[in-house]
Amino acid sequence: MSTDLKVGIDIGSTTIKVVVLDALGKLIYSKYARHFSDIPNALTENLKALKEVVRRESFRFAMTGSAGMGIAQRLGLPFVQEVIAAATAVKRLIPRTDTMVELGGEDAKIMYFGAAPEERMNGVCAGGTGAFIDHMSSLLHTDAKGLNDLAARGQRIYTIASRCGVFAKTDIQALMNDGVSKEDIAISILQAVVNQTIGNLAQGREISGNVAFLGGPLFFLPELKKRFIETLKLTEDHVVPVENGAYFVAMGVAMADEAEEMDFAALTANLDKAAGAGGVSENTNPPLFGDKEEYDAFLRRHDRDKVARGDFASYEGPVYIGIDAGSTTTKIVAIGKDRELLYTDYGSNQGSPLKVVVRELQGLYAAMPDTAYVAGTLTTGYGENIVRAAIHADSGEVETFAHYRAASEFCPQVSCVLDIGGQDMKCFLIKDGNITQITLNEACSAGCGSFIENFAQGLGLTAEEFAKEAVKSAAPVDLGTRCTVFMNSRVKQAQKEGASLPDISAGIALSIIKNALFKVMQLKDVAELGDHIVVQGGTFYNDAVLRNMELLLKKDVIRPDISGLMGAYGAAILAMEQVEDVPEARSAVLGPEELRDFTVTSTSYRCQGCGNHCLVTMQKFPDGGKYFTGNRCKRGEGKTREKRLAPNIYAYKYQRLFEHYEPLKNAPRGRIGIPRVLNMYEDYPFWATFFTRLGYEVVLSGKSSAQMYYKGMATVPSDSLCYPAKLVHGHVMDLVQKGLKKIFYPCLPYNMEDPVNPSGNHYNCPVVASYAENIRANMDVLEREDVEFLQPFLPINTPERMEERLREALAGESIPAGELREALKAAYDELERYREDVRRKGAEIIETAREKNLPIILLVGRPYHVDPEINHGIPDMIQSYNLAIVSEDSVYHMDAPEEKLDIVNQWSYHSRLYHAASFAASQPDITLMQLSSFGCGLDAITINQVKDIIEGHHRLYTMIKLDEVSNLGAARIRLRSLLAVLARRTVPEYEALEIPERAYFEPDCKKTHTILAPQMAPIHFELISHALKKYGYNVVVPSVGKQEGINTGLRYVHNDMCYPAIVVIGQLLEAVRSGKVDPDHTSVMLFQTCGACRATNYLNLARRAFRDAGYPQIPIFACWGMEQDSFDLKLKGFKDVAKAILYGDLLMNVTNRMRPYELVAGATDALFTKWMRRCKEELRNGGFRAFRKTVRNLVREFDAIPLVPDLWKPRVGVVGEILVKYHPVANNRLENVLAKEGAEVIMPDLASFLLYMAFDGISRHDILDGSLLKKLGGKLFIQLVEFMRSPIKKALEASSHFTPPESIYEIARAASRHVSLGNMAGEGWLLTGEMASLMEKGIRNVVCLQPWACLPNHIMGKGMFREIRRWYEDANLVAMDCDAGASEVNQLNRLKLMLSVARDKCPEGKILGTQEHVEAVPVGVPAGGHA
Repeated sequence: MSTDLKVGIDIGSTTIKVVVLDALGKLIYSKYARHFSDIPNALTENLKALKEVVRRESFRFAMTGSAGMGIAQRLGLPFVQEVIAAATAVKRLIPRTDTMVELGGEDAKIMYFGAAPEERMNGVCAGGTGAFIDHMSSLLHTDAKGLNDLAARGQRIYTIASRCGVFAKTDIQALMNDGVSKEDIAISILQAVVNQTIGNLAQGREISGNVAFLGGPLFFLPELKKRFIETLKLTEDHVVPVENGAYFVAMGVAMADEAEEMDFAALTANLDKAAGAGGVSENTNPPLFGDKEEYDAFLRRHDRDKVARGDFASYEGPVYIGIDAGSTTTKIVAIGKDRELLYTDYGSNQGSPLKVVVRELQGLYAAMPDTAYVAGTLTTGYGENIVRAAIHADSGEVETFAHYRAASEFCPQVSCVLDIGGQDMKCFLIKDGNITQITLNEACSAGCGSFIENFAQGLGLTAEEFAKEAVKSAAPVDLGTRCTVFMNSRVKQAQKEGASLPDISAGIALSIIKNALFKVMQLKDVAELGDHIVVQGGTFYNDAVLRNMELLLKKDVIRPDISGLMGAYGAAILAMEQVEDVPEARSAVLGPEELRDFTVTSTSYRCQGCGNHCLVTMQKFPDGGKYFTGNRCKRGEGKTREKRLAPNIYAYKYQRLFEHYEPLKNAPRGRIGIPRVLNMYEDYPFWATFFTRLGYEVVLSGKSSAQMYYKGMATVPSDSLCYPAKLVHGHVMDLVQKGLKKIFYPCLPYNMEDPVNPSGNHYNCPVVASYAENIRANMDVLEREDVEFLQPFLPINTPERMEERLREALAGESIPAGELREALKAAYDELERYREDVRRKGAEIIETAREKNLPIILLVGRPYHVDPEINHGIPDMIQSYNLAIVSEDSVYHMDAPEEKLDIVNQWSYHSRLYHAASFAASQPDITLMQLSSFGCGLDAITINQVKDIIEGHHRLYTMIKLDEVSNLGAARIRLRSLLAVLARRTVPEYEALEIPERAYFEPDCKKTHTILAPQMAPIHFELISHALKKYGYNVVVPSVGKQEGINTGLRYVHNDMCYPAIVVIGQLLEAVRSGKVDPDHTSVMLFQTCGACRATNYLNLARRAFRDAGYPQIPIFACWGMEQDSFDLKLKGFKDVAKAILYGDLLMNVTNRMRPYELVAGATDALFTKWMRRCKEELRNGGFRAFRKTVRNLVREFDAIPLVPDLWKPRVGVVGEILVKYHPVANNRLENVLAKEGAEVIMPDLASFLLYMAFDGISRHDILDGSLLKKLGGKLFIQLVEFMRSPIKKALEASSHFTPPESIYEIARAASRHVSLGNMAGEGWLLTGEMASLMEKGIRNVVCLQPWACLPNHIMGKGMFREIRRWYEDANLVAMDCDAGASEVNQLNRLKLMLSVARDKCPEGKILGTQEHVEAVPVGVPAGGHA
């Protein structure tokens, strides 16, 4: 039979592509279709069409695509990773390509060819893909092609957040509500996709040379391709012409070497297995209803809550209109004099909320009888202001109060209102008629109604049809409580596991409610909500959402029959109440005649009134009225900026920081650049003074802006970094473009100690402390432009050592010692002068505000929140309401009651926040608002503590989450909600907080308590718990189901905390809740690192979680750290624990080394079980001599395992954050997955982490300001462990198959070639050192694991990839974020990409180990517990 034909199928996340090539590689058949997540049926239909083409001929075949992987496995068909397939097509069809950019439905990829090939693929948190474009198109009520056509007519590009679809949606909705044209929004959306792709995937390497653009979106949307070309500044010659770009990956897989010969019968032999095993996802919940009767009873109960209605046609008298212009829908309600409902309308905004309001009003007028008249009109919602201005409504009210007013009409005793709309959630708690707490979702909480709508659209269903499916669910899938991007990935995972549409629909409904209750509201105790709960918003029309809420709360709730109209209903009631005392009141709202010819013209321009250059949009109405958006002050409207009554310390601080210092003219030592970023918002007075005194002209980078960010966007190494850090790249680029040849940006691990309010420690945030490392490693422009980049690690907290370090750092500048000393003294003096000026200004503002009776907002955050680009003008917006503003550092010197904190106070900036909270709580006229940047892991700790202090004193806490999103809609709602509540409530008297005393691990607990310890590394912790039992500590490492533990963690731990905290605390707490132990005779033991990492606070977070869950009596103590209580192991015990760790390292490494190559399946695991038992026996009874003998015999036996001759497998090193590196639950069983995929796994020793911690004393002494005594102590500890490890080293050196472990000094030397050993937060330099050590051993394939948004790993992990690749061009690196919402499908796809590159390096004469070989060997957890 002829095998001239080649067939390739590419099943992506949203589409299926089928191609047939002839013998010459020419495309003779192609088909492209959406599969709407019904992949088996789509595949069957496409195969029917294929049969007509191939008939009975045999052909070569392979499959690819993110969704094709599971199908290929089930059907037993050859699979090729999609990036490799694309690369194959590029090399054969367009060989002149230097860089490939490919966008799919939910994946984005960049591949660099040439001398240093690299492959990049997006992680889980990425929005700039085809599905993103579909969702954004639906907001404009068009499809992807329609979006492209609109963009072709676009004139102006607005800044739209490109981090993910949820943020982008917020920006787009604000632009639509402000009347920006659809054309301009469309072109802005495509630009956001470009920014997302470049910002996430370029990671410091330029997209240059000849560039090919592939994938459906880039093939079918020419305007998107055009935006890429313009952004990358590519000439026509450098854009590679591509035919059939949408089919390129399918063509590549058809041509791949892995394709196998078959005929159509062989291809379809197992087609019945395409739908999966027929089972359901392992993470499921009970059905929503036991039977139809239970569902009918549910419907009857909720049919009771109805509003009174009147007959509009026969109505006489006044009519009151409420208009709720929401984020995605517009609602209008008219009520009569008895508050009866006369008329309603509810419709989608369709991208033009103002047009919808006019149309709905016209409908109301058409239905209104002549005997009625409009007496009052009130607007609310996102579009409140523009609608009010356009139609001349009488007044407006913040939506929170409109919703509360409607709920109280339904239920006067209402204790809680939960409103879930299209894009936002609001929850208010009410006590004695007063709102006591307002909670609104952050931009990225997502999980609102629009997510259901978008997901339904992707399946070709309406939201109502999709919601009805949920009621049929037999086993709702647990999809977690993360943002929509994470949730989309989890849905894909569930589909792969065989979950049905009803189960997914019910699962999404469950996620939305869990998100509202546990993430947004952070509900710990259902009793907080009271007994009268009213739910509203269009999302609650979904019976599954409502049912899930009642099941979770174990309470009945009230759903009004006008749930989706409650905002408008409340607005109508408020309109009525405002004119109750006005006889014959008439509304000024436009009448039917005026609305008939109502039109809006929109123009945009850049205001030149000040340096902000706001992009202003002006709406002009028929009566000549105008409405402006985008401007931060009246100058944007062509008016003179009004003199502000209320003082604003943010404006003062910005001016005092940067405009106070004149650069030195004719500077004898030349120019030195300083980027206006991060810690410079605190320390610039210091450095400006220091360098000016030394004779330099100090040149600052320009003011921050979106354009400044874009300058350096392509060099940002981590997509989950906070926006303030991302901006650094743009500022450094700005200095380079200004011609600076010397840039100074120091690394400061510590801040100065504060003598007034001392903290437990005075660390800087890991990103602030050493971000300069990321700049040096990722900005090639510095070397290319011959810029001297000075980034010394400095102890600014110790002046005498600071002088010594600066002398070393500036040795090349030939500065006399005396001159440097004087400049340094002047710098410290000036910094103190700046701080004193801020404190003086704060006192002055408070005094002025009190004289003028102005409310005072204490706006707290971090120093860089002074940057107008980072705070997006929020201080100006607050000031526009005539509120005085002070900051945390301006009141730090003022007396405040001392509060006992619930956390370890490690960071100096945090001390100011806690003091500010106590100060605000004690001052009746001061209200605190907190700013926090998205991705700021440290604020997961501060937010809880500040909130506890404020709400503990019965004051209102407001937090505003900041990111690239620049619209102020959500922030304005928060502020106005706060002001509305303040105006209606009396501030309670200040009372000291009572912090409950924690439970302690007392001496007698040792005899009577089971001690729970968290799982981290299964082999090691089995041995450690065994060793501790010898000393009377009954330590148990509980076994808890993955999802149960994580769900408990998400419920009781702030969701912005790092994933290890959620895993560890969740599993320990679940062990208690599940009844495995007696809570009255249980303690919990954790390890306390005591460094700049958040892990130091795990004990405090665990205590809070256990207390909230109802177990305050359980002592939680440290086995190592500051809070050991009565735990005392003595030296002998620590030696045995050290032996247990060393045994664990040895067993882990010899098992991983031998199992992939064993001749007899199971031989390695049998030995593992035997030696795990022997090691335990030795720990119980032996001494050092027995230890040596055990090690020697263990190595000898493992070394003798018979192996398959000449078998070769890619060796993959695993590095990263300590818990996710070793914990099989946290890393989705990475070791097993790699082994199953045909790799040998190399895990670094756990002992290295302990040695790295001991090395801190050496680094602090040699690099910063540490004591000699601590250095000697660290060296002694290292010497002791290395002595204990010496038998292992000797035994491994004498073996045939094993490599001895490196000393910590060798790892430190490897790290120091790439980073400073001053990086000591988290895994710090150890992470880079382990990567470099693996490279030196020839292990070029490395998986770097980090918890999502782990601060130290932004720099030492992902941040060093470019640096490592610079030294080792063939480094094959993949970074994987671990998170509760991380998709195993996404992770597996990226691992397959890495391994497919690795397999190409199989030496000649060796047999490449395949997955088939591995599957003959049982891979999994041996009896000893290894994973």
